[in-house]
Amino acid sequence: MCGIVGVTADPDIGRSPASMLVDGLQRLEYRGYDSAGFALLECNTSRLLVFKDKGKIKHIVEKYRVRDYCCVTGIAHTRWATHGAPTRINAHPHTDCTNTIAVVHNGIIKNFASLKEYLVEKGHRFISDTDTEVVSHLFEDFINHGYNPLDALRKTVEMLEGTYAIAIVYAREPHRIYFARNVSPLIIGLGEGFNIVSSDIPSVLPYTRRIIVVRDGEIGYIEPYRIYIEHNNKQVSWQSRISYITWSLEESEKGGYPHYMLKEIMEQPRVLQETIIGLSTDDSIQKAAEILNNSSYIFITGAGTSFHAGLVFSYFLSRIASRPSHCFISSEYETLSTSASPDSVLVAISQSGETIDTLMALRAFRERGAKIISISNVVGSSIPRESDVTIYTRAGPEIGVAATKTYLTQTLALTYLAIELAAINNSVNAMEAKKMQAELSRAGRIVSRSLDRASKNVELLAESLKRHRNIYVLGRGLGSLIAYEAALKIKEVSYIHAEAYPAGESKHGPIALVEDRFPVIFIASPPSSIYFEKLQGNIMEMKSRGASTIVFGTTSYRNLVNVDYFVDVGEASEIAAIYALTPPLQLLAYKLAVLLGRDPDKPRNLAKTVTVE
Repeated sequence: MCGIVGVTADPDIGRSPASMLVDGLQRLEYRGYDSAGFALLECNTSRLLVFKDKGKIKHIVEKYRVRDYCCVTGIAHTRWATHGAPTRINAHPHTDCTNTIAVVHNGIIKNFASLKEYLVEKGHRFISDTDTEVVSHLFEDFINHGYNPLDALRKTVEMLEGTYAIAIVYAREPHRIYFARNVSPLIIGLGEGFNIVSSDIPSVLPYTRRIIVVRDGEIGYIEPYRIYIEHNNKQVSWQSRISYITWSLEESEKGGYPHYMLKEIMEQPRVLQETIIGLSTDDSIQKAAEILNNSSYIFITGAGTSFHAGLVFSYFLSRIASRPSHCFISSEYETLSTSASPDSVLVAISQSGETIDTLMALRAFRERGAKIISISNVVGSSIPRESDVTIYTRAGPEIGVAATKTYLTQTLALTYLAIELAAINNSVNAMEAKKMQAELSRAGRIVSRSLDRASKNVELLAESLKRHRNIYVLGRGLGSLIAYEAALKIKEVSYIHAEAYPAGESKHGPIALVEDRFPVIFIASPPSSIYFEKLQGNIMEMKSRGASTIVFGTTSYRNLVNVDYFVDVGEASEIAAIYALTPPLQLLAYKLAVLLGRDPDKPRNLAKTVTVE
């Protein structure tokens, strides 16, 4: 996630807004970033000064001597690239044509391409590849047409589609920062003779513990002694909304959660929404679908969780697009790459874009003429740079070693791609494709509902499972693929041995280990019309051998018998089921780790990105 900090202060109180900006931005470094920048309104002259570059905050601050400047107001930003590579030009803040307006933004402007075209036709000059720059030029355009700055902000946000937290400074109003929020987080820190606007609580803690959480759809401004908030053109009374933060700095970095893993599980509704918005505006999906359609052979590769996302993609390629594919673990590329040819395509999946096994697989396939499609969360990383087309997820940085939100954003992007291919090759008609994409657009809401329904049951289940050393996780169809990821998460963070199998395979060997009270988790996924009776038979097989039978399932499976514990995640279609079933299983792994005294953020022997073969 990008980080925003804005400070406006009375010069007489003895605080340096420039230093407050630097310190505040450094306290958001934990969110991850690839570039950073500052926009300062200079004391006395109110001249707008912009300092930005790729790389670390410390490097930029020292290079431009940011702390040395006397300013009354300023905004700062750490960027995690989504539109445009991580470069100095693409770093925030972005300015208008007159260099009197500077903007920082966290989120995705869905309609930026059409807005940019509209503004270019009106004579505006763009210098970056970002979606954010349209905001500065829109604001400028309304100012040029005689609107006062607050009205210009109102008109600007009316034209924006997507998610955003925005902060704007205008040189002709040097003691004011304008802001707007839709989905992306934004808070106001209340001080004595100063006020702060920020993405997150850590940046304000050294200066104040009084905050206001800006709500969706609200806009306004802060001054050193005044705060103004409105919603739908009506002023909002904010005094009763002041919260007092008692967290430590470390706790605040985690949003009040005890661990990053839990925070990232709970962030999934938002990052899924941002990813779907990005996919719906990105022509890379169409390009990738065309490459798949024109290929004779489809290979899919990834490591760990990314491999499991690839299995889901392979499943939907078959179910939706009627295309066979082969998904393999990337470290096994040496034997499989001999099958590559110019009429084949490799889909390489890597959260970091730097996973060495996946990168080596990519290179081996490319040497034999294969086209490369990559799925990554990091713009400009090695795997995207060496691909023909890259589809980016919008998960933001993931601090916890165990992949949670990156897994679901990967499966969302890959399923969206499968639907695009199905529409191109006429496996589904246009209406069916739109219906499935609409289902995916609800993924974030499905996650929220599932976690709300299942959290209490998961907590109780974790208490009963913590004393066991072995667990089976079984499923059929999509459920068997979800089982692989669930078992991996349990192993990674709790160190309980968990093995996943297709449920029908359990009687071909694994069932020999089942004894009294052996826990067996079944993933009951749609369509129940296909899997209900078969899954019921598998449950009976396990129960007859003394197993404790646990089901994570959609509501249509409530009538299964001989089930000791049922976690109902609500109803969901086959397309959307993974977003209902996976988060409670992630939560189970997390709860088990905590109950057993493990650190779920830093599992032993594991690294976030594996860069050696």
